[in-house]
Amino acid sequence: MAGRMVVGSAALAGLVRPASAPDPAGGHRVLPVAPELTGLLPNRGLRRGSTIAVSAGQPRCSGGTSLVLALLAEASRAGSWCAVVGVPTFGAGAAAEVGIALDRLALVPNPGPEWPTVVAALIDGVDVVVTAVPHAVSASVADRLAARARQRGCVLVPYGRWDGADVTLRVVRGVWEGLGPGRGRLRRREVTVSARGRGAAARPKEIKVWLPGDGLTRVIPRAAAAAAGSTPGRLRPVSPATPPAPAASRRGPLTVVGSA
Repeated sequence: MAGRMVVGSAALAGLVRPASAPDPAGGHRVLPVAPELTGLLPNRGLRRGSTIAVSAGQPRCSGGTSLVLALLAEASRAGSWCAVVGVPTFGAGAAAEVGIALDRLALVPNPGPEWPTVVAALIDGVDVVVTAVPHAVSASVADRLAARARQRGCVLVPYGRWDGADVTLRVVRGVWEGLGPGRGRLRRREVTVSARGRGAAARPKEIKVWLPGDGLTRVIPRAAAAAAGSTPGRLRPVSPATPPAPAASRRGPLTVVGSA
């Protein structure tokens, strides 16, 4: 199943809880994210009611879509409903690979001129709403949607420029690995992800991760990284010829070496 394609107001209505319904968050006010990404977020996860923007960045440093997938994966595994609006190239196959549950994923590839209405309806009934940001979105519309997310306990994830977000994540650098002299294939990409925001997130942060990864989730202790000849807190260089890590360490889609 390639996600739930949402077309028309009737389909949206099926996802929306009544306005009088209680906040479903209960004691779970923070939705989980992959351990590698917790250091970027002030609550070490996706706080319900917050707006976490993912900047599209420069094409040469593109990696925003992979970052969006990584943000959704753990919350989806934990049972949350997610929606993606206005991203017609969003790959359900890639989503499944990182662990997003497709039976709890709503897709609205082309919301058209009713984009604000579609996003608002999904905010009312879905735990995490990712939406591409139209070029013409006004500050007043953005503020209303962010306020609605706060009220309804939804995590709003604008993909693109969004002023006033609680946290803005951006892939600032990226280097692919896997190609040798005249042969090979792209295996993974070392990216630097920055986080800036307001309040508890006002202090800028950066981490380096493999995104997309090679099927591994490893956190290399500082001592081990130093013993391997790496600078503590930085990724260890990996030769394209390096064989995959033992199967026992294969746990997820991201790899981070060291700490922020």
